[in-house]
Amino acid sequence: AMLPVLKVIFQDGEKVYKEPVYQGFENIKTYTEDLLNYTLTTQIQQQGVFVVLMYIIGMIIGIFMLKNLTGYLAVYFITYLRNGLIKDIREAMYAKILRLPASYYSKTTKGDIIARLTGDVNEISGSLQNILEMIVKEPLTILFTLGMMLVFSVKLTLFVFIFIPIAGFLVSQVGKTLKKKSLLLQEEQGQVLSILEETVGGLKIIKSFTAEAIFGKKFDATSDRLFQHSNTVANRQNLASPMSEFLGIMIISVLLVYGGYLVFEDKSMEAGFFITYILMAYNILTPAKDISKASYGLKRGTASAERVVQILEAEVDIDDAPKAMEKDTFDNGLALDNVTFSYDEGTIVLENFSLHVPKGKTVALVGQSGSGKSTIANLLTRFYDVQEGAITIDGTDIKQIKLQDLRGMIGLVTQDSILFNDTVRNNMLVGRPDATDNEIVTKLTQVEQQFELKANKPEQTRQVSLPKQEASQALDKQSTKSFLHHVFTANSPEYTSRLFPLLVEGVRAIA
Repeated sequence: AMLPVLKVIFQDGEKVYKEPVYQGFENIKTYTEDLLNYTLTTQIQQQGVFVVLMYIIGMIIGIFMLKNLTGYLAVYFITYLRNGLIKDIREAMYAKILRLPASYYSKTTKGDIIARLTGDVNEISGSLQNILEMIVKEPLTILFTLGMMLVFSVKLTLFVFIFIPIAGFLVSQVGKTLKKKSLLLQEEQGQVLSILEETVGGLKIIKSFTAEAIFGKKFDATSDRLFQHSNTVANRQNLASPMSEFLGIMIISVLLVYGGYLVFEDKSMEAGFFITYILMAYNILTPAKDISKASYGLKRGTASAERVVQILEAEVDIDDAPKAMEKDTFDNGLALDNVTFSYDEGTIVLENFSLHVPKGKTVALVGQSGSGKSTIANLLTRFYDVQEGAITIDGTDIKQIKLQDLRGMIGLVTQDSILFNDTVRNNMLVGRPDATDNEIVTKLTQVEQQFELKANKPEQTRQVSLPKQEASQALDKQSTKSFLHHVFTANSPEYTSRLFPLLVEGVRAIA
């Protein structure tokens, strides 16, 4: 549009004094040029060349201001859209992680789960921007430019239509294996996090066995694989921009050859319009490069999305039955009837095991490691489901009781000492979210009396040791049954002798 404007202003083109008449789409180029010339000629006669030039400069400033304003607003709202979607994905993943049964996590690593919730979700966030560019922004720019090029010259534009699919095919071939490599990259990132989590959690064991070299080699091997996959993915992605630009220049070179023939030999196109046409053709290169880069980023995002979907679509095989009943009382007793269970096929942990525990009775399960004591606790809380037989409470199969009600009736103290990264008060509230500060202090005072701990002030309650804190956490829960699983692990005989009466008293209070 600027070429005929400059021609008229600087008196290099033919002035039009008569308003042109529209004669059909096939003459749209001539009509548009003549109409613009006529308008400019009229305004120059009325106001002068310099004033018209100032108007044009003002229009140019206004157009670019509008362009940048709309660009900023687009990015502004896209940011909310992208971050909101990522927030929903992250929250949906965490909710699913809480719902998945314990059996799911025995088949994977903590590091892999963390990598999916962090790295993969962030990769999807970047891909969303690429998708919007591929679907909306850049294609519209290319289509508009191609439309204008058709108006200028149908013959030249046909060459563009022939070469664009060829260039697109070559670019897609380069990124064909990018998705597969991206999957390997994300898996290795999960492995790094897994090794790091194991190292931090078992640092004392590693140091006591002087196994630093073993774990160092293990981490270095994983880091080397991550290094190789990262280079492969990055190099393929970085190839997108120069390749698409080179192919674009090849197309323009062909246009220069054929366009030069039309200008100098065929005389069917003016040199000024041919230069304008070439500039428009070059204007396609930038969005084409962006689409090429976005397509490679999209492949990485697709690989991460598949890993996220694997969690979101994972089957929750331990859930409420369709007509599960509500139950918040424990009246008679619990029973295990001919229970058979195995963690994997071929290795039976419990076989035809039966046990009846009336209400108010205390039962201790004693046995060697691997005999199934922990398994029974896992089955009673439905961390796993029995393969054969049944577990009943007051004659009702626990599979027919809502999970929240079932676990709400149970106070579980495991052999693993867990204190969440929060205050002791908030840890106590895990067992009873509605507990008052006075009730919490009262419960901790019971522990203080047995262990001579200073827990009178809220800020001092962190002095409670982990196993005793977990025991008080479980007993603070208004449960009707308590399962004490290796609760005396890692405690001295003196502390065990003090802890046992406290736990017995708590269990009797429940009964």
